Amino acid sequence: MHVSEMFYSLQGEGMLAGTPSVFVRLAGCTLRCRWCDTKYAWDFSAGQDYEPARIVEEVNRWSCPFVVLTGGEPMTGPDFSARPGLIDLTHRLKKSGRHITIETAGVLFVPDLACDLMSISPKLANSAPGPDSHGKDRDPVRFDVEAVRRLIGAYPHQLKFVVESAQDIAEIREVLDDLGPVSPERVMLMPQAATAEQLKSRSGVVADLCKETGLRFGPRLHIQLWGARRGV
Repeated sequence: MHVSEMFYSLQGEGMLAGTPSVFVRLAGCTLRCRWCDTKYAWDFSAGQDYEPARIVEEVNRWSCPFVVLTGGEPMTGPDFSARPGLIDLTHRLKKSGRHITIETAGVLFVPDLACDLMSISPKLANSAPGPDSHGKDRDPVRFDVEAVRRLIGAYPHQLKFVVESAQDIAEIREVLDDLGPVSPERVMLMPQAATAEQLKSRSGVVADLCKETGLRFGPRLHIQLWGARRGV
């Protein structure tokens, strides 16, 4: 498994925001989101190649119970099949006593994972390359509603939507309608931002959308504290 980086920091997003965690960033992603802050992890050959047992050894350098598997897109290989070694890695981490969060766009359902929190961030039209992606048909390669449904049914979960403007709320409603019953307590709206200044300026709009919809406001603590720096 190619690992772009491993580091110890605070979880920046979701229900566990602020929790000290070890991050394992697996290399490779086919989605190429326009505002992605980890473009250095897009290449599936980026970083170093590790066996799952070696990754667990590296994680054990930190006496921290929380581990986040992220990317890139940690669930898939370059052909959108399940990433080789992922199931083995999660069970090895669980055996070592870790709480495991998996960050995914929800493009593929993978069964039999040891996962305490499936953190699903469905990619909206605002993520597609191009200066103005609003209103375009949803790309089936970027979003698989059946895969997300199955992930929600199989694992403890949260849904996170990156909001660039109030225009995004119509698409978010459509996605939630397609998914069926989802607890609003598990759905978060997060401002799209690369800097603390952008985060501050866009948070008010997202807060108003949360009040309008009854969904949760999703913090982006890592942006607030460190901006777009790596390894934090």
